[in-house]
Amino acid sequence: MAQLEAGHRKPVYILMGEESYYIDKVCEYIMTHTLSEEERDFNQIVMYGSETSAQQIMDQARRFPMMAKYQVVVVREAQGMKDLEQLEKYMEKPVPTTILVICYMGGTIDARKKLVGKAAAVGEVFVSESPRYDRDIVEFINEYIEKEKAKIDPRAALVVAAHIGGDLKRLTSELDKVFIGLGEDRVITSDIIEKKIGISKNYNVFELREALITKNALKAHQIAKYFDSNPKSGGLFALLPQTFSFFQNLMLCYYIPKPVTDNAIMAQLGMKSAWAVRDYVTAMKNFSARKTLQIIAKIREVDARSKGLDNVNTTPGDLLKELVTFIVS
Repeated sequence: MAQLEAGHRKPVYILMGEESYYIDKVCEYIMTHTLSEEERDFNQIVMYGSETSAQQIMDQARRFPMMAKYQVVVVREAQGMKDLEQLEKYMEKPVPTTILVICYMGGTIDARKKLVGKAAAVGEVFVSESPRYDRDIVEFINEYIEKEKAKIDPRAALVVAAHIGGDLKRLTSELDKVFIGLGEDRVITSDIIEKKIGISKNYNVFELREALITKNALKAHQIAKYFDSNPKSGGLFALLPQTFSFFQNLMLCYYIPKPVTDNAIMAQLGMKSAWAVRDYVTAMKNFSARKTLQIIAKIREVDARSKGLDNVNTTPGDLLKELVTFIVS
């Protein structure tokens, strides 16, 4: 995007991956900022993979623009093409006045294929991935909200991240609801999140994780009981990946040379803001490195049992209670 915004264009872009949000963003930018509105009528072509062939795409790409510097050829849903690999012929000698954008959704083209290597040599090959960790999702939320000249309470951001996860299309759609009728201070709180998105600020996965970190056994078991009675609110399957991620990061903190400072934790975990450091500082006081390793092993065990491995009749609710008891004991 930085290259595009600086006016640099390459003849070929392959945009692929599981996360369609970034693919759509890059493609949309090329389509709206390369040609003027008048130039698009004759010089911007959109084709669909399931309805076209590699030869048709190459024929179109080899045409010259009409009264414009470029022509833009976009191939949407390229994963539907039966002869996609034949486009490697075009990559050997792309037309410099054509910008060919290939959008491959839901996966990636095998990097061993000649198409990928040849495209990378003359253009850009971009793999779009969803954020995997809470901190990355929260960072995305903060950046998205900052672009709207608004701010979000750190805890509210983590609640949204924990509830929605890394589905960026859904995430941005939900955040867009929040901007409607936002007050003059442009600050998004947990109350606003609860009202606009419907995520309760109490009894969610984030609240349970906080109770575990602080070893608040009473609250942790109260929330676990609530989850057992209200399966749609989150429960074991929402808690496992988030808790595993946290304790995995906590283990990394024990490798930081002493004294362990907030900045050192940020550097070790690749954080860009210090708001989440407090949780790791608290956890390092409450859990030894050995206990942290045991918790990671326990989470893996519970995860396997929740999927039926060495487990005949233990319910997810009972597994959740077992895990909570193990962590806070």
